Amino acid sequence: MSRALPKYNQRRVAIIGGAAAVVLSGAVIAGSALAGTPAKSDTATGARTLASPGTISCPDVASKLPAVPASAKAEVDRNLALLQTQIQEANKRLKDTVGQGGPNFVNNAILGPLKDKRVATVNRIATAIGRTAAKPAGLDALAPCSLNGGGTGGAGANAGGGQASATAAPGGAANQQSGAGKAAGGSTAAGTISCPDVASKLPAVPASAKAEVDRNLALLQTQIQEANKRLKDTVGQGGPNFVNNAILGPLKDKRASTIDRIAISIGRTSAKPTGLDSLAACTLTK
Repeated sequence: MSRALPKYNQRRVAIIGGAAAVVLSGAVIAGSALAGTPAKSDTATGARTLASPGTISCPDVASKLPAVPASAKAEVDRNLALLQTQIQEANKRLKDTVGQGGPNFVNNAILGPLKDKRVATVNRIATAIGRTAAKPAGLDALAPCSLNGGGTGGAGANAGGGQASATAAPGGAANQQSGAGKAAGGSTAAGTISCPDVASKLPAVPASAKAEVDRNLALLQTQIQEANKRLKDTVGQGGPNFVNNAILGPLKDKRASTIDRIAISIGRTSAKPTGLDSLAACTLTK
């Protein structure tokens, strides 16, 4: 037969039970908050992952061409297809590099090199048509492309992503940028860009082509000077591949286009030199 507890003990049991209930409730609430609230780093990661990088769009070249001679059709079609491939590759690179580099990463590492590639390809199209018909002029204006769509997920997403990474992990992206500057040209110097000499590799230049060849040889020197200035002005910018993507790559494309014009100029009245494309690539020396 159970006995009733004294009033003092009843109050003590009630107080202890109430305290336990409060502690248990607090644990449940805290657990729910921890489970339902993502960490700040997770939020930043999600923002970078879900942000759309946008898409690259370029002016249509095919619709701006005059009637293409039958003798040039195959070459023109091949280069029009190459223009589409270049856009696809640039869009893939845009997607793969979300969050990399600084605010000018997309322009420097994707849109700039794409423009240079398109200039060279468009020039080949114009040259192919010009062999048997009037060479179309002004096609270079169709080379630049733009980044559209994506809003903050476009160029801003790449810029913001890079800044978020540097902030969240000071030992990661931020150190890579300073490391890239050192790799580019030591701890204090940017280094210099060296390119193969083209003039010494040319055959005898016909008198009718001399002015054009000399003009393009001078342009090759100007391109190197501009690249070296850019190298100096951007020390410490971008990631570990900044120099290759934003300076050496575009320089190679510009040189390939200029060298191609030299070969075409000589080829109009003499044997067109071959193998000059191998002289387009330049290197960084400290």
